[in-house]
Amino acid sequence: MAIIKPFKALRPIVELADRVASRPYDVLNSAEARAEAKDNPYSFLHVTKAEIDLPEEMDIHDMSVYEKAKENLTQFILENILVPDDKPCYYIYRLIMPAQPEWGGKEINQTGLVCVSSVEDYFNGVIKKHEYTRPDKELDRINHMKNINAQTGNVFLAYRDVMEINALISGWQTTQKPIYDFKAPDGIQHTVWMIDREIVINSITQLFATKVPCTYIADGHHRAASAAKVSKELPDSEEAKYFLTTIFPASQLRILDYNRVVKDLNDMEADDFISALQDDFMITLSPEPVKPSQLHEMGMYLEGKWYILVARKGTFTNDPIDVLDISILSENILKKLLDIKDQRTDKRIDFVGGIRGLNELVKRVDSGEMKVAFSLYPVSIQQLFDIADSGNVMPPKSTWFEPKLRDGLLTHQL
Repeated sequence: MAIIKPFKALRPIVELADRVASRPYDVLNSAEARAEAKDNPYSFLHVTKAEIDLPEEMDIHDMSVYEKAKENLTQFILENILVPDDKPCYYIYRLIMPAQPEWGGKEINQTGLVCVSSVEDYFNGVIKKHEYTRPDKELDRINHMKNINAQTGNVFLAYRDVMEINALISGWQTTQKPIYDFKAPDGIQHTVWMIDREIVINSITQLFATKVPCTYIADGHHRAASAAKVSKELPDSEEAKYFLTTIFPASQLRILDYNRVVKDLNDMEADDFISALQDDFMITLSPEPVKPSQLHEMGMYLEGKWYILVARKGTFTNDPIDVLDISILSENILKKLLDIKDQRTDKRIDFVGGIRGLNELVKRVDSGEMKVAFSLYPVSIQQLFDIADSGNVMPPKSTWFEPKLRDGLLTHQL
């Protein structure tokens, strides 16, 4: 069963919460982070992407970047921008995202419980995974955590709904005032409540220990893997035996597509590449950008044109993994034609979250940075659970969750 516990969050004073809160470190590159934190000395990006305070030519994995992150976090604490709570608490985090085309034109309202989860649960499979991780990204967060002695990145977990937990969290929301409530520049409303009443804290801990047999990593495999490895290096730290998580009931979650861009066609001409694709796909030229509307349909952008690719029958199986469109792309295009065998380590491929839209794919290709882009149909929550339950893993970067939790509002010190 799931072991969770409350923690003493390091968090911003109310007056600065909206200025401290920043988008997650892994959805921004250095240039974007530098622009977003410009003229905002309170932005938590100064901690999560500290290269923005160093010369632009600096390698983002240089140890001086992690030392700068520690310096900036220490300064935030000394200036009372961030203050630790007096006692361990749970926190409720609600996100409201305005209607987006990606969500079918409906507002998204989702609420999760912020806590720390057991590293032992990660090792013994109570916290279930569905992706492998990339060693370079793990090492980055390991170095970050060890240098600043804190976990700043939230691991996004999901679980099958438990009526009693839903009722308890809903009841607290409706009867208590939030500690933070603000709208971020992207229009997403962030509201946080503190659960500081001992009887309620104990009830939540007990409910998870008796009603939740497992949780699933929805977003944050690298953060979870890094926290687990850091715990092995800090055996004397009780706090390091747990890592920062926000746990959402499955009924509230949706998954966006996670698309691909590739630098080259493996020495093939475009016409030859399209011809080779016809063995496994039916191909149609599209007059508009292709956002797949069903399973086994994907879009391709190549040399200024959009194509609809539909997987031919017999080119995939009904296995929980093989039936996924990302698996079909991986096997029948990336491996077979482009010689990309390991997406975790191959530098010729990159990943573009669906929230960035199809225009981002066009931009990356038209700029000459990439040669071809693929848009995919999103994985469902049930597919994610089925795959994790079976002990299998998806190809890396198969799921994109939105809206994103903000960094800096609730930090777990080690």
